[in-house]
Amino acid sequence: MMKIVYTFFLGALLALFVGLGIQTFYPGPDMPDYPVEMEYGAGPGELTEEQREQEREFNQRMAQWQEEQQVYHRNVGVVALGAAVLQLVLSLVLEKRNKVLTNGVMLGGLFTLFYAIGRSFASSETTMTFVAVGVGLAVVLVLGHRRFFQERPAPAAADPARRESSGV
Repeated sequence: MMKIVYTFFLGALLALFVGLGIQTFYPGPDMPDYPVEMEYGAGPGELTEEQREQEREFNQRMAQWQEEQQVYHRNVGVVALGAAVLQLVLSLVLEKRNKVLTNGVMLGGLFTLFYAIGRSFASSETTMTFVAVGVGLAVVLVLGHRRFFQERPAPAAADPARRESSGV
């Protein structure tokens, strides 16, 4: 039971590590602040000419920020997708060494892949989203085939000739 808990915990921590690492070393653009002067008009529902100008400037800054956010989400999706693929490859490299560690790294790669696809959706760029989903599908199919459907050699039985020579 503890092996299952450890596997899920390791997977979640790996995905969090990637997500927080990206946020730490590549922070997103800052959202523009709403002008305080806009909260008080000349009367109920009325704005002064100066406030209208501030509102136009704010709307322009907000539109620019939204464009920057989409580019940011695309870039984060690409980096997270690369990290997910690396984690999944690492799980294949570790496959014969430690089953619990391998499963945790594989689960972390799948969680990170899910995160990358989500960030790609947030970019509103269908090409990037398609590529992320395509890479995800390919990696999951290859990984699934290798881990669950590939023939594994049966464990070698004790060699009878060896037993006779050792006296056991």
